[in-house]
Amino acid sequence: MARVRYGPRSEAEMQAAKAGGGKLPDIWSTGVVAVWETDPDVVAQVLPPPLKPGERPLVRVNISRVDLFGHPLGAGSVAVSARHDGVEGWYPLVMPMTTERALIGGREVFGEPKKLGEVTVERVGDVVMAKLARHGIAFVEVAGAVSGALPLPGVTEKADFYFKFLPAVDGNGFDGDPVLVRCSRHERVRKLEAMTGSVVLRESAYDPVADLSVRRLVEITIGEKTSDQSGQVVERVSAQALLPYIHQRYDDVQQILDAPHREA
Repeated sequence: MARVRYGPRSEAEMQAAKAGGGKLPDIWSTGVVAVWETDPDVVAQVLPPPLKPGERPLVRVNISRVDLFGHPLGAGSVAVSARHDGVEGWYPLVMPMTTERALIGGREVFGEPKKLGEVTVERVGDVVMAKLARHGIAFVEVAGAVSGALPLPGVTEKADFYFKFLPAVDGNGFDGDPVLVRCSRHERVRKLEAMTGSVVLRESAYDPVADLSVRRLVEITIGEKTSDQSGQVVERVSAQALLPYIHQRYDDVQQILDAPHREA
């Protein structure tokens, strides 16, 4: 009888698949990072408990491209500064990815708010243009010119916070308690340059980052970096406290709230 590919895998096959998903070679991306100060109240409003605002009301946009196993990949994020249990980090609100593979792992394993989107990083000479777009709207655009090389930092550790949850089958709350995940990322940089330029936030009902207005631009850089990531559950959180924020994850939250009443 022919092998049915949807059938169960053997123990040896599962172990081989697990071994194949071990440590990957260094993957270097080229990315633009813009950081700015926004209204402190805005940061406080978008943070689900138990997260608290960071030391400064900062917003960080990361727009990167990488050639991953011969396939181009664009990856981006828009995050606000946050802290939990004395650890300073970032809380991403949206993370556009250009491929399904890049989306699935982080979303299902860590609870990252990844969505399929368009990510562009273009450099011609010293002129740089980077964009995040979804539904035909470039809701973040960073443009400018490279102004000079910067000293390379050593290996830095950065923390990101995510909420991992499953919407309930009956449309009421969650199946099980949501968890707060803290991911630690060790980042190495081999090239870093300063940029002079601007950040444009465009109105989008699906990605309303325009609310994170640019009060004061802190820095824009372009660089080449690689990183590894590990995560841990740091707290089980109140379902009732998180429920008002789940719209951050979806373009249309109604698609999960009324799912039990629909037929395919």
